[in-house]
Amino acid sequence: MNTYKMISKYILSLMVGFFLAASLTVSADSMPVPQALVKNASDEMLKALKDNKAELNQNPDKIYSLVEQILMPYFDFEKMSKLALGKNWRQLDDDQRVKFVEEFRLLLIRTYSTAMLEYTNEEIRMLPFRDDLSRKRVTVPMEVVQPAGPPIPMSLALYENDNNAWKVYDVKIDGVSLVTNYRSSFATQIRNKGVNNLISDLADRNAKLKS
Repeated sequence: MNTYKMISKYILSLMVGFFLAASLTVSADSMPVPQALVKNASDEMLKALKDNKAELNQNPDKIYSLVEQILMPYFDFEKMSKLALGKNWRQLDDDQRVKFVEEFRLLLIRTYSTAMLEYTNEEIRMLPFRDDLSRKRVTVPMEVVQPAGPPIPMSLALYENDNNAWKVYDVKIDGVSLVTNYRSSFATQIRNKGVNNLISDLADRNAKLKS
């Protein structure tokens, strides 16, 4: 499977796997702050899935509110939006930026939530944390253990914002980033049809996912 197809198929479900599996392997007490943050989110998400199992079976849409409430506060969607658009971000006015960030956020939440419902207990192995926290940008490395074949490298990129909170702004699978993957398709659509078309297209995709 080539890298592009692998990202399309696995990237969000593996993000889910990371959050759900992290709590099974390492104590938060022994982790640097960014890893401990993920560990605590993992514990809360696992508890929510267990507590709401019956309701989720009857009403899968409840997963959206659980993911948004528990996991999404750990992501910086504006930063992810800027990186996903690259130089095209500068072309957007304030109103377009607000609309794009919101639709991109909803797209990630809904796709992420769908992957959560389809999660099949992939084994995620935490790797040693080697970054310098004082630089305020770190990578949390791990790998996905496949039943057949070599492990797939994975990492989350986090930064410490002005409020001293660590936020996720990118995910990489086998060295290829979620943000870069979106950037290519977004740039093509903006070049061919303009940014308003991109925003409308994202809104349409979100509406279909919601229905």
